[in-house]
Amino acid sequence: MSNSPFLNSIRTDMRQKGYALKTEKTYLHWIKRFILFHKKRHPQTMGSEEVRLFLSSLANSRHVAINTQKIALNALAFLYNRFLQQPLGDIDYIPASKPRRLPSVISANEVQRILQVMDTRNQVIFTLLYGAGLRINECLRFLSAPPIPPARRARGAARVCG
Repeated sequence: MSNSPFLNSIRTDMRQKGYALKTEKTYLHWIKRFILFHKKRHPQTMGSEEVRLFLSSLANSRHVAINTQKIALNALAFLYNRFLQQPLGDIDYIPASKPRRLPSVISANEVQRILQVMDTRNQVIFTLLYGAGLRINECLRFLSAPPIPPARRARGAARVCG
């Protein structure tokens, strides 16, 4: 928990609204950085101009990737539009220009070689991650879920939706 009653009230609000824990942590991180950027001014005393300055500084001074800047924008949009109920309106900030990094991809042969040196349990985990495109936390949640009923287990397949 944060020492800030303000950030704690945002956390409580996000939990009541059912936001994912990862979203909560990310949004609180960017809201805190926004407050610190403006020398600990309370967000209620600021508005779209301060948000514009912060987002533009991420592009100009911090040279963040465009997706990082968008995450910061989403966090601040939540703060103002949903939590403080002070709509920001359009914000004319300087977009980040750092190019997106393409993920590195391994070949089918490399996948087979990796699978050959793994035990069965790790093969299942790797296959879920790679084959179904699951994130690590999604795979862990799937693996810690209640046991699959015998009738479904007999098919030897798992259904991944989304």
